[in-house]
Amino acid sequence: MLERHFAKLRARNVLSPDDEQTIRTAIGEYREHPADHVLINPGVELTHSTLLLDGILCRYRDLRNGQRQITELHVAGDFADLHSFTLKHLDHSIMSLTPCRVATVPHDRLTEITRQSPHLTRLYWFSTNLDAAIHREWEISLGRRSARAKLAALLCELFVRFEIVGLTQGLSYELPLTQTDLGDCTGLTNVHVNRTLKDLRDSEIVTFQDGKVTILDWAALTHAGEFDPAYLYLEKRDR
Repeated sequence: MLERHFAKLRARNVLSPDDEQTIRTAIGEYREHPADHVLINPGVELTHSTLLLDGILCRYRDLRNGQRQITELHVAGDFADLHSFTLKHLDHSIMSLTPCRVATVPHDRLTEITRQSPHLTRLYWFSTNLDAAIHREWEISLGRRSARAKLAALLCELFVRFEIVGLTQGLSYELPLTQTDLGDCTGLTNVHVNRTLKDLRDSEIVTFQDGKVTILDWAALTHAGEFDPAYLYLEKRDR
């Protein structure tokens, strides 16, 4: 059940059998959540971090006018709130956008990892730095990119992240999100999302239908989104 998490870590560094066993031993329990379930609310004291095994989670903030801004999507293999280990509570919510299976890792077991496994500690430190890099890229999209570039960049990023954990089929991947979800990621209205997806489809760049993304022209999609995967730090190296 942890193979996608291991695949994400292996994409950037060597993961030894001892490392894998340490992670397995750190798991507290496994849980399943339905779609649209809030796992974590802001300000609530946390004693464990949540590792996503299957499905899609999001970090988000709600505004007083009812609007929602999603600040990151999490795919299988991601820790959704590893930073809560040091923060102890979050300033945002975490919710399942699809049915999800997760594993909890008690913070006292993360403390043991920091004491006994410097290599894993560095890998998990890298993981929180990677989340920050993704946040910065999303901020650029929200603040400066056109609607077409916002959606193209998001679809490129998700393809790469799904590919790392073995959840792509050629240039296709399952993305069971609504246009409202995509709008909450990009700051666009449903109408604008629909119009932009139609533009990308009519340009024979990408299709998004029945919860499945099919990339027809990768070069054109990366150009439309000004997508450079450097911020995902894909090189495998010592850390």
